[in-house]
Order: sequence, then C-alpha cells, then structure tokens
Amino acid sequence: MSALIDIRDVSKTYEMGTETTVRALDGVSLQIEQGDYVAVMGPSGSGKSTLMNLIGCLDTPSTGSYVLNGREVSKMVDDELAQIRNREIGFIFQTFNLLPRADAIQNVELPLVYAGVPRKERHTRAEKALDSVGLGSRKHHRPNEMSGGQRQRVAIARALVNGPSLLLADEPTGNLDSKTGEEILALMEELHRAGNTIILVTHEDDLAQHAARIVRLRDGKIVSDTRNRAVGV
Repeated sequence: MSALIDIRDVSKTYEMGTETTVRALDGVSLQIEQGDYVAVMGPSGSGKSTLMNLIGCLDTPSTGSYVLNGREVSKMVDDELAQIRNREIGFIFQTFNLLPRADAIQNVELPLVYAGVPRKERHTRAEKALDSVGLGSRKHHRPNEMSGGQRQRVAIARALVNGPSLLLADEPTGNLDSKTGEEILALMEELHRAGNTIILVTHEDDLAQHAARIVRLRDGKIVSDTRNRAVGV
C-alpha cells in the first residue's frame, strides 16, 4: 500500500535579490502512512515552515516529487492546489483564523461552502463536527464570546468537517495557556486514535512528545526520524 504522503528528493529555493539564493529545503524525502501522528520539529530557519507549506499545498517544490493520496501535486497550478487543500487537508493554525462576525457553526461550515455542499447538509455536518470536539452547546457563539481553547476547538471542527485525508497543525497551542494547551493536545490524540492522520509542526519538544513519530530538520535537511517510544506505538 502506498503512503498517504510521499515526498521524494524535494528542494525549495528562494531568490533573494539578484545574486542571493536561499535553499530552504535541500533534498528532503519523507513518507507518512495513513493514520500516523508525526511531529515536525526544528529551530527557526530549519525549513519546517517551508515543509509545512509544501505538504499543505500552499506552495510547490523547486525540484523533486510530492504525491498526496495518490496524486502528484508538485506540478499542479494554483486552482488545482486550492481544490486539493479543500478536499484533502484540514488546517489548524496557532491564531485560529476564525471569522469574527460569524458564529461557530458558520465558521465550521466555511470549507463546505467552498466545496459547494447544500445548506442543509452543511449545517448537519458542521453540527456533527462541533459535537465531536465537545462544543455542540456553543454553536451559535461568536469567537469573541469564547475562550481561546474553545476557539481552537472550533478551528479543529472546521478542519475536520470535510473529512480530510490529513490534519496539518501549525503550533496549535501557541496562543493558549499550558492547561488549555494540554486539553487541545489530548483532543488531537483522541482524533489520532479515531484514525486521523496528523502532522504537528512545532519548535517545542514537549509538544512533539505527544506524537507517535518525530521528524527533526536542520538547515533544510531531515537530521532524524524516530518513533516515539513514550507514545507506545
């Protein structure tokens, strides 16, 4: 069975002015199976944000191949990448990225609006997603009427609502206090046990320890890729 994510010898370079080229990723190869929970770690400038953008189809590699769920996405144009993002990837951001004037259910429905799902089905699926993160009773509250932890749960429900192949979480506890952060990490572990594939991008080792596998980058290269014995997988 092929991997859900199959990245082969990927490099990403940026032109900085007329004479300077920055190589953000340098010959990276990475395979991630369906149902895995992977933390991508590295210091500032290691290439982890660039790798996240490539995995999330927010950018394309300069060289190399990226196959997501059987589809070669490294050569796709912007419209094709947008379709892949909406169908295959659920994004969870540090800053939540919720619409301030929309209530929870309207925020969760947003990917379904882009996908052209009828109104009644959107509502039903959004309610189910909010129930799955323990927020069914807050569905008509706006972001400013909720705590940081509740807002992140709304964001997670939004990430789940399309039934994506992959959840991509970028520092998901970065704007939360430690107790609330642990609650969000516990929720992500529940989602993993339910069969979701999760990639957690972080610079914090204690967050990475919640994942089943830890990939470390430095200077645009993978320097280690290990199973986390503490998780018991």
